[in-house]
Amino acid sequence: MKLIITDLEDFKASVEGDHKIIQPQGNIQNCIGCFGCWARTPGRCVIHDGYENTGIDMSKCTELIFVSRCCYGSVSPFVKTVQDRAISYIHPDFVMRRGEMHHKRRYDNVILLSAYYYGENITDAEKETARKILEANADNYDGSVKDIYFYKSAEELEGLLI
Repeated sequence: MKLIITDLEDFKASVEGDHKIIQPQGNIQNCIGCFGCWARTPGRCVIHDGYENTGIDMSKCTELIFVSRCCYGSVSPFVKTVQDRAISYIHPDFVMRRGEMHHKRRYDNVILLSAYYYGENITDAEKETARKILEANADNYDGSVKDIYFYKSAEELEGLLI
């Protein structure tokens, strides 16, 4: 399954195959760092606002796709908040991977990450930052980067086949 996390309320791209879209619907609460998703309700956030199952959704996906406004080389505040709320996807224990300490996998799936950034005047420095952050996310999720794309506006994503 493809899991798409987007800040677009009216997402108009075409998606091939089995997929789920997480987009702004009501207020999303910030992660409060309570670690309840690791200890009390493993895999599920303890905040009930409609976004509590994002970690579980990630456990079912083979590709995680961010569709977001580029904010200084990173995702938008909404997409980042969804990512933060999905910390339950990983396990609280640590392992060494490629000489670095990372959280252990909670689930068996391996995720490919892709990002579709939009925004006027995205600089080369922002593009490089975005690539590095996506690679760091892939390392943290014990996955790998598939693709990264940049567009001048959200309208350019309309009709795009993902």
